[in-house]
Order: sequence, then structure tokens, then C-alpha cells
Amino acid sequence: MLIQLREIVEKVASAQSLIEALDQLVINTCKAMNTECCSVYIADDDKQEYTLMATQGLTKPHHQVGLGFNEGLVGLVGSRAEPINVADASTHPHFKHLPDIGEESFGSFFGTPIIHQRKVLGVLVIQQRQRREFDESEESFMVTLAAQLAVVFAHAKAQGMWPDQHDGMHLVGAPASPGVAVATAWWDDTQPLLEHVLPASCLDRNEEQERLSIAIDLASTEFRRLRKRFDSELQKETLAIFDLFNHLLNDPMLRKDLFAKVASGDKAEWAIRQVVEAYSSRFANMKDEYLKERAQDIRELGQRLLFFLHNKESTEYQWDNPVVLLTRELTAAMLAAIPPGMLAGVVAQEGASNSHAAILSRALGIPAIMGVDFIPEKVHQCEVIVDGYSGDLLINPNVHVLAEYRRLLDEENELTKTVEGELGKASYTKDNERIYIHLNAGLSADTNIAVNRGVDGVGLYRTEVPFLLQRSFPSEEEQTSQYHSILATYPDKSVVMRTLDIGGDKPLPYLTIEEDNPFLGWRGIRFTLDHPEIFLIQVRAMLKASIGLNNMDILLPMISGIAELDDAKVLIDRAFDEVSLQAKEQGFELQRPRIGIMIEVPSILYQLPILKGRVDFISVGSNDLTQYLLAVDRNNARVANVYDALHPAVLNALKHIIDAGKQMDIPVCLCGELAGDPVGALLLVGMGYRSLSMNTRNVAKIKYILRHITVPEMESLAQFALGSVLSVDVRTMTTKFVEDRGLGGFIRAGK
Repeated sequence: MLIQLREIVEKVASAQSLIEALDQLVINTCKAMNTECCSVYIADDDKQEYTLMATQGLTKPHHQVGLGFNEGLVGLVGSRAEPINVADASTHPHFKHLPDIGEESFGSFFGTPIIHQRKVLGVLVIQQRQRREFDESEESFMVTLAAQLAVVFAHAKAQGMWPDQHDGMHLVGAPASPGVAVATAWWDDTQPLLEHVLPASCLDRNEEQERLSIAIDLASTEFRRLRKRFDSELQKETLAIFDLFNHLLNDPMLRKDLFAKVASGDKAEWAIRQVVEAYSSRFANMKDEYLKERAQDIRELGQRLLFFLHNKESTEYQWDNPVVLLTRELTAAMLAAIPPGMLAGVVAQEGASNSHAAILSRALGIPAIMGVDFIPEKVHQCEVIVDGYSGDLLINPNVHVLAEYRRLLDEENELTKTVEGELGKASYTKDNERIYIHLNAGLSADTNIAVNRGVDGVGLYRTEVPFLLQRSFPSEEEQTSQYHSILATYPDKSVVMRTLDIGGDKPLPYLTIEEDNPFLGWRGIRFTLDHPEIFLIQVRAMLKASIGLNNMDILLPMISGIAELDDAKVLIDRAFDEVSLQAKEQGFELQRPRIGIMIEVPSILYQLPILKGRVDFISVGSNDLTQYLLAVDRNNARVANVYDALHPAVLNALKHIIDAGKQMDIPVCLCGELAGDPVGALLLVGMGYRSLSMNTRNVAKIKYILRHITVPEMESLAQFALGSVLSVDVRTMTTKFVEDRGLGGFIRAGK
């Protein structure tokens, strides 16, 4: 049976059209099941009916035959989203006779839904003249076949081959950068692909090594040029992608591996593919979302090396009007090669919203969608709409849709100008309540970028990134220099530095850690307490960097119990005494930093009162707290829909934390995606939070929204959310709340 299943699915998947695929399906299912009739009905959402698209055994009339979503046995299968097995269909109360198709001669009926991501795409039916129920093995075969067909049908729908897709195609991907674009689509096929490189040997190894050396030099020059181009426009954290590329190109291990392959007789192209795929797979197998995306960065580096093996200069794109760039994989180099003002939007077949190219798109304000399943030839040079809020790609939309999106685009541009113009103002609510807005930072900060004028400091500085980019642990001096540059950027503002959050899900390249469940494993404070020598070096470096600036706080991650906190404080006190003594000998005085913990492990929720007198502040890591509370890996696509920061349990946990903080008189700040989300920020302020830390791109819009709503309004909204049972009710109510106040442009296209 498995062989028959595979054969049916392969024939359906290889068909050139939907009609051909469905014909193959019914013919081959009849053969496999040894039954007299097989039919497939496709869901038409516009008509709200299941349309008979193909049949073997029934008489298909010239006119279209359909059953309403609630009509007949087919409608019952679809509405219940489960199989139905009937010995005599005509006697069933839901049976509906369809004239002209000869169905009356069949007695038994078995129908199973074809479901993809909870949506019924169609119904697969088998029938026989004999009045009997189909047995369990037959049921099992049909249910399994329908489950496998669901993926094939979903792909067909993504390609615009569905019956209800009349006015052009509507494809959906993952929103990676917000905004709206209306322009002509242009497919880029100039980028070489690693998978197209085949094994090949060289005749002259010296000449091949020379080719490789030149390609590395050209790529390095390009990345320095691209970094310089964006230097005045973007934050250094965003520019770090180009620093990462140069770091990799100059990495002695990578160079050694590349040249070793050529020295063994491999052609340069084949050497690049082998080494890059080996390095990329190491990152791809990591659990941490950020590090997983670095696998794509390494592949991009490899593809640029392939490009420069055959070209001396990078591609320069030239268009008369702005375009929407269509590409297989979006790269930072691709974005940088397009003249300013000529890129309206980006749509990529592969990639994720946390890739460096996606981060760069957001920083540049370019709407982007990732993971769209499109056929280039069908979209190239078509007029398209890119909705970076919803992930929708509309191809050849009708005039009414086009006019509406152009109006929304004009409104969005107007709103952006208004919001950015008020960035420098301090953050207050409409009724003059002060809300402190901080930045989440990673690699570095930059005094030149405009957003620094509008923030109250750094609420979370991730210190682990420099550790990940090196081949060994950075020295105390190297860390001191790095931390001092960050602290000096905000001389009159607080900077919260989180100690090394490394471990099972974020392994260092020079310290292999293998665990079955890294998210529940050796990470965060657990790792650093087991390695006090690493922890002490880092804390000493932080303390040295703060001398004379006195604006540094220390944050401890992944605290699950009081014992961990107490042990960490003992080491911090020891480091403080050592550095303080050194500072006095040099004529300086070291100020003791505030100590705080991340609330991200649910166990600490029940020990909050014990924190009084032990910590100076609390930072809530809403991303991990949500993940642990809901027992869901947010990087797992199968359960990604379960991860919901607006889940009532998560909201009530957040309320519990802020109430406990107020009772103990301990300052509380929330650091996570929820703080930078318009709806999330409103709920948090309504709960009582007065300090939010977010990514750069969210600062201006959050400050603007808060400026137009009073605290009592937000408190009323939060009260409703905290009393809700379902996340969908919270989302519906908060969306209406934002729309009713004329601020809908912050959560969807338009103003």
C-alpha cells in the first residue's frame, strides 16, 4: 500500500496543471482501491461550495456541478473536517441527489477531507454499487492519501491554479519587513547557486588557487564598499552583516579549508561548495533562531565567492522606475547593489524574517516577504502589490484593489513622516504619564543614528554576540574595550548589560555542546556558574569599562531559582572588590552597579517576593517566558501557531510580575518583541509597566501611539484582556481599540 500511495502522490505532483493532477488522482485511486468510483471536490471560497473537479465512475456534465459548504454528504465531510463512511448513502439524512451525474447507482460512500494548516481544501470520495461500509484498511489508505495530497494542493493554490483565483494570483508568505509596495515585479536570476556546482577537478592547482585568492579579495572589497555606502544611514548593529562577511573571509580556518580542497585537486567552485555547505550545516542544526539564520549568511558568502570567480565587478541594476525585486534568496549584497529609491519591495522564495537580509530590509524601510512559493515566469514584469504587514503578494490585481492599495501607500508615507518627525520628543501618554523607552542592542550602538536622541538608554545589551564571532574566548581587554564603546555611547543614560547567555542552544564555535533538549539544558546562568573563570573575566571587563561613566547595570539571564542568583552575586562581589582595588590604585573610584535578573523561567514567578533585597531591578524576557509557559518551541514551524504572546496565561503572568515589582518597590522593564508591538505596548502600559525595551525600528511608532492614548483607556483595555479566555478575543478587541482611535496604520497597511 505504501508503494501505491507514493505512486499516486508522485503522479499528481508531477502533473502540468490542476485538472491533469486531479484526473490522475481519481484514475489511480480507483485502481489502488479496486473501487468503481472516485471523485474529488475542490473548495471554492468565493462561491461557498465544493465543486466537482474530476471523477472516475460518475458522469461529469458540461455544466459545473457543486454542493454548498453545508450541503450533502460532501458538505458534511467538509464542515466536520473528518471522514464519513456510509453503507447506503441515499438513506443518510444529509444525502443530496445531484441530477445528471449517475450517482444514484452507487450505494456505499466514503469521503475524507483534504486539509492543509486547518483549512479544508477539498473532499476526496470513493463509492461502490455494493451497499457496505469500507473497512478500516481502506479508510486508513484514503485518510493517509488525503493528508499527503494536502501539501500538493496547497502548492497548487499558492501558484494561482485554484478555481476561485480569477482576478490574478494571491500568494502568501512570511512578513519580514512592514510596509506596502505597488510596482512592476522583476526577477533576479544573476546570482549563482551553490547547489548548481557539480564535483570537478582542476588541471593546474596553482592557477586554481590564484582564482580563489582573487575571488576572496574581490568579495572582501565589495563588502567593505557596501558597508561604507550604508555607514551614514544605518545603525552599526545592522551594518554588522558586512563585518561578519569580512570576518569570515579573513578567518584562517575557513581559508585553510578552502585552499586545502584546491590543493587536493578540486576546482575552486567545487571547493567553495563543499566548505560552505559544511560550515552552513553547523549553524542550520542549531536551535537558536538567530544562529540558524547565520547559516544563510554563510551560504550568501559562498555564492558571492562563486560570482567573483567569473566576474571582476559586482552587478549594477538599472531601471527607469522602482521595482519589486523577486529572488530565490534575498542577500545583503543584492539590496546594496540597487540604487537608492529604485527598490519598492522585495519578495523571496526562501528565507525567514530574522535573516540579516530581512533585518537590512527593515532598517532601509523596504517592504519584504519571505518564503513565497511563486513561479518566476508567471510573476516577472507583472504589476504586483507587496503587503509587508500581512505577507500578501497580489499579482495582476484588478483596478479596484490597485487603487485601494495606492491610496493606502500614500497614507502610510504620510504617517511615517509624521511619526519620524516626533522621534526626539520624550515619551509620554496623552494624559502626561511618563513611559521610558529603551533599546535592545546586540553587536554595537552608534552615536550618529537619529533614534538615540529618542531613547532613555539601553534596556538589554546582548554580550554573547562577540563571543560567537570569534575562534576563542575574547580576552578581558578585548571585552573591556567592546563594553566601554557601548557605555560611552550613552554617557548620561543607563545601559543594562546581560551576562553571557550561551549554552546548549547557542554553542560557541570553540566549545561544542550537544544536548537532546537545549532549551531546557545547559544555558544562561547555568553555563556561567559552571564556568566561574569565564563569568569572572566578563564581569571584571564590564566593571572596568564602567569606570568614570557609572551608567552600567548587570543583568543575569535564565535564573530559575534563588540559589543561582545568590551564587552569581558572590562572584560579582568578588570581581567588584578586585576591580575596585585596581581602580583606587590608579586614582579612580568604581561605582557598584545595580544587579537585576531576567524573568523568563516560569519557576521564578512563584519566588518573586523573595527577590526583595536581593535584586535592584527586574527585566522580563517576554519571548522566552511565553515559550516556556506555553511549552512551545517558537522555532518549530509545526507549533509556531501555538506561540502567542497574547495568550491569557501569558498576559496574567506579566500582570503578576509588574504587581509584585510595585509591591516590593523594584523597578520592572519588559524586554521582548511584545514591547515593540503596538498592541503589546498598550496592554503592558495598561497593566502598569512604565519601562519598555525594544528594537530600533519600533521606537518611533510606539512613542507616537502612546502619545495619543490615555492611561485609563489602556487600563480598561488591559482589564478586558486579562479577563479573556481566548487569545482571539484579545486580538479582536485590541485591534478594534487601535482602529477606533485612528491608529490602525500601525498594525496594517494605510493610515
